[in-house]
Amino acid sequence: ITTYPLIRKDIEYYRDITFDHFFIDEAQFIKNPGSLSAKAVKAVKAKHRFALTGTPIENALSELWSVFDFIMPGFFPRYSKFSELYEKPIMRGEDESMIQELKLRTHPFILRRMKKQVLKELPDKTESMRMAEMTKKQRKIYLSYLSRIQEEMKNNRELQAGGGRIQILSALTRLRQICCHPGTFVENYAGGSGKLDLLMEQLPDILDGGHSVIIFSQFTSMLSIIAAGLEERGIAYYYLAGSTKTADRRRYVKEFNEGRVKVFLVSLKAGGTGLNLVGADTVIHFDPWWNPAVEEQATDRAYRIGQDKKVHVIKYVMKDSIEEKIYQLQRRKKELSESVIDSGEVFINQLSEKELLDLFW
Repeated sequence: ITTYPLIRKDIEYYRDITFDHFFIDEAQFIKNPGSLSAKAVKAVKAKHRFALTGTPIENALSELWSVFDFIMPGFFPRYSKFSELYEKPIMRGEDESMIQELKLRTHPFILRRMKKQVLKELPDKTESMRMAEMTKKQRKIYLSYLSRIQEEMKNNRELQAGGGRIQILSALTRLRQICCHPGTFVENYAGGSGKLDLLMEQLPDILDGGHSVIIFSQFTSMLSIIAAGLEERGIAYYYLAGSTKTADRRRYVKEFNEGRVKVFLVSLKAGGTGLNLVGADTVIHFDPWWNPAVEEQATDRAYRIGQDKKVHVIKYVMKDSIEEKIYQLQRRKKELSESVIDSGEVFINQLSEKELLDLFW
């Protein structure tokens, strides 16, 4: 039994050993075929190999290729050829038959079990979406920034030609931050946020109903603003981000699951996996992420073995904004990913420049 960092460090000790069976958990850690972890586990000799993961595809079809390159080296051609045969045609929507061919090739070697199939004792999970409306000042800032970006795009030949992906993603991030709260990057902003207002309106009712809540956001700056709002209202909370010390993290999780504190603010990146927060029966995704699989993994911090209450998942989306378009785009892309691997992954890396640019109009 070892870990990915240790196997990288100890790889020389394994060179003369051939194992009968080799299992890797959280196989998404080898999704990048050029990573040290992927190279290390693929260098270990074994007669039979197994990869376990809840997300065989997180960001690109290359990840599926890398997992198969571990369990069955040579099953697919080298990645450049795989990309030409499958990935590019599938993502361009040029050849529907390639989706079926890829699915037929991989299906015999994938054993998929849904949570409800193996954890029949789990209670129900319901999902709902809440639309928020911007405050007047928030809307003014949003439209001003959007107009400026649109003007830049009209005058930028590189963007018109489908280049400048980093610039596009940076602009999208700014718009998403404004949807959450302009104060996440506008200095001395004092105009409020429709989303924050919605949360602070709903949260007391949720807590009065005896529920415990996890609130996820991708932006730690937004979590800090939420934390300030909770303090103003005298609502106790824990806050977990990447900077949280391990000892504090363990204490927060323990005391939250014991019901001592009813609100847990969690950074999606820092706490989206690896936490057991079955003390919560309400999960709020304050801002939508491109990849629903990441959101589902975060939700599973509460919806997992040990949960004995119904779980309600609430997704906040800002009306008439980039978030609404992202939500719609998620649904379209989800159909494609389900046709390949029968799961709910969608990924920003596979969005074309045109699709990204269309989000601004």
